Amino acid sequence: MALLDIRNLNLAMRSYEGETQILHGIDLVIERGEIWGMVGETGSGKSLTGLSISRLIPTPPGRYLAGSIEFQGTDVLKAAERDMRRLRGRHIGTIFQDPTTNLNPVFRIGTQIVDVALHAGHADPTVLGLSAGASRREFKRAAREKAIEMLDKVGIPKAAERIDDYPHQFSGGMRQRVLIAMAMIGKPDLLIADEPTTALDVSVQAQILRLIHDLVAERNIGVLLITHNLGVVAQICTHVAVMHRGRILESGKVGDVLKRPAHVYTQALLNSVPTVHTKRGELRGLSGLTPESFA
Repeated sequence: MALLDIRNLNLAMRSYEGETQILHGIDLVIERGEIWGMVGETGSGKSLTGLSISRLIPTPPGRYLAGSIEFQGTDVLKAAERDMRRLRGRHIGTIFQDPTTNLNPVFRIGTQIVDVALHAGHADPTVLGLSAGASRREFKRAAREKAIEMLDKVGIPKAAERIDDYPHQFSGGMRQRVLIAMAMIGKPDLLIADEPTTALDVSVQAQILRLIHDLVAERNIGVLLITHNLGVVAQICTHVAVMHRGRILESGKVGDVLKRPAHVYTQALLNSVPTVHTKRGELRGLSGLTPESFA
């Protein structure tokens, strides 16, 4: 049984102008130990696919027309909201794109990460090293200790002191590390990382990618990495899925897809990446390629 098995996923979104289908027959299987990169232009449906796995898209305005998302044998589209709350954070972790908007500026880092630890701990007390009969005080103490441990694990210096700082006292890279700590504190089986390195400089980006890679090696989890950067995919991912207009046009092992792209859109994406030999004015775009070209 696969860790994650998405079959024929179709999603529509309703607006004042009517309903529009966004995802068209998405198929994706992720096993433990695999890091899947999902690439494509802005608006291709990458983030909506990731949010669908945790069922974080409100319905309405969203409406699933067909398909299934089976996580460890459970179809999350049919699961009760109570069951989904147990899955989120504990079994499915999510690193959101922008730490500036996903960390509340008026609460200390410790308050926010301890809340996540408590949620995971109530779903499974063993995450905090406790038994089900532990007292509320024991849960709070264990959650804070776990929060400090995770901050230290993701490379926050002097974590025991910095845990009581506010988000604005952290750099962009450190805030991103905090989001990774929050996503991993429940020891999830699947990690969804939605462009976790977009706003970071190259050196910090390399550190974050190395951290994700080490977490996969250490815990044998599965990862869905949503990104625009083909270089990131080549560096860290084992598999890649290329999306355009709500469809996966090509997928497979990274070496096969990037070295021998079979689809015209994948070829166009690779050709548009600048190299050290690209001269000014020679960068190739995707002009002339219409959605019908990729059907």
